[in-house]
Amino acid sequence: MHVCERDFGFDKVCYLQSMAYTSLQNKVAIVTGAGSGIGKATAERLALEGVAVIVADIQDETAKATAETITAQGGKAAPVHVDISSEEQVEAMVARAIELFGGLHILHNNAARLSGVGSGDKDVTRMESSVWDSFMAVNLRGPMLCCKHAIPRMLESGGGSIINMSSTAALSAQQTRLAYAVAKRGVNALTQHVATAYGKDGIRANSICPGPVQTEGFMAHVSPEYSAILRDNVLTPYVGEPSDIAALVAFLASSESRYINGQIISADGGMLIHYPTMAQLRAIGVED
Repeated sequence: MHVCERDFGFDKVCYLQSMAYTSLQNKVAIVTGAGSGIGKATAERLALEGVAVIVADIQDETAKATAETITAQGGKAAPVHVDISSEEQVEAMVARAIELFGGLHILHNNAARLSGVGSGDKDVTRMESSVWDSFMAVNLRGPMLCCKHAIPRMLESGGGSIINMSSTAALSAQQTRLAYAVAKRGVNALTQHVATAYGKDGIRANSICPGPVQTEGFMAHVSPEYSAILRDNVLTPYVGEPSDIAALVAFLASSESRYINGQIISADGGMLIHYPTMAQLRAIGVED
């Protein structure tokens, strides 16, 4: 066991690299949406654990910046432009991973179109077909295409781990954000299908359902009033950070989670486990 200290753009962190993550050394990962937010934190965390990372994003400058941060700290990373709704671009992304790093062991399907103020994601009677289709193209078709083209390469590499980004919106309904929620629930079905079809071949697939996480995208797409309500309903003293989700992705990517397959895992600070009136009752001093 030894101490490794690096600054990967979030807080400066000391990690004790013990047996928990030795299984990630020399692995190859694709992280979509890795230019910012959870994807960026995940790419940096995986690189810290010895993974060579394809930093995939539709925004070229942010992908390049994440990759440069990783390589400046001695890690292995390469930026790749991808629109995950395009099968041609997804296929090229996977081929690039093989070309640069010689295999593929980890896929983190993180890229998504976010829902919130100004997104057009309304309730069913006000849903524009074009909005619905755009959410499905990125948030459901995209992960499917990434799995379609990554799995054969993972099989060639001896197996691997797919970590799909879902959402608590897939587990509990709201009055709006219909397209986002339906797409993310579809991601959970995709996860369980892949786990069922390829588990015996050494490929695991799991979904993470984050609650509120303080990313740039979250802050931009959610109103301050809505954000405050979410904070009130989290049971931890803090709202989650991208690094919290990145740590879970790293665990699910490693062999330490080898017996976890086909699971839908909430990482929401306990937001969905309590009565819906909890925050309001606490605010007026009613505790029992």
